Amino acid sequence: MARDLTLYGLAHCSTCQKAQAELEQHGWAVAFRDVQKQPLTDAERATLLADFGDKIVNRASLTWRAMSDDERAANPVAMMAAKPSVMKRPAIVAGDLRLLGWTANVKRALGVPA
Repeated sequence: MARDLTLYGLAHCSTCQKAQAELEQHGWAVAFRDVQKQPLTDAERATLLADFGDKIVNRASLTWRAMSDDERAANPVAMMAAKPSVMKRPAIVAGDLRLLGWTANVKRALGVPA
């Protein structure tokens, strides 16, 4: 019986692709949401910000580094609307779990060998 989760990310992101493949290999039914091709609503972005806090913004990304100081000062909900690729990914919602990235700890939490 498959367990369901939603994975938010970008289709061209190699980390998102790897996470989706490994999750499906280990019995997860993954609903993938490409936040660039299927933009999130303000409410969905606000929920992600509430769930993950400021960590939802990837301050190590090329997108972040290319942004002006004014763009960086924007509210994260507006920032993710303007530049979806600034979102840390993958963002995973599985039942009550809220996980960010594809680290050994995230894999352990989902029962995927690290």
